[in-house]
Amino acid sequence: MRKQTLPVVSKPVRDLLVKSAREAAANAHCPYSEYPVGAAVLTLDGQIYTGCNVENVSYGLSNCAERTALFKAVSAGCRCFAAVAVVGGTARAASPCGACRQVLAEFCVPETPVFFARLKGGKVASATLGELLPLAFA
Repeated sequence: MRKQTLPVVSKPVRDLLVKSAREAAANAHCPYSEYPVGAAVLTLDGQIYTGCNVENVSYGLSNCAERTALFKAVSAGCRCFAAVAVVGGTARAASPCGACRQVLAEFCVPETPVFFARLKGGKVASATLGELLPLAFA
């Protein structure tokens, strides 16, 4: 894992990330679970990449929103990230699955903030990637 200094993510930037993730969730292809999820990743230079979950009838071929956003950023040449936002769920906010946590660990330091919120409004919770995945495979 590389060392990098993370900027402090201000409340306006956090809110923009969450808003971007909510907008991305509107594009989700989730006919089987009917559970739209959106994600946004913030690069160290301030760019935001978004993604949504894309399901397939063969669930193993589906892709989560977090990985979609991250893969879009990586395919554009980005390798270091300052923050992540995940939006999904109605009663309780969605949180990254284990596979997404491990993929995030490939490009984010343990101190990277991960924000999660419900699909429509409510409180924004947060944790660091290290708290979500304390013993990442390295």
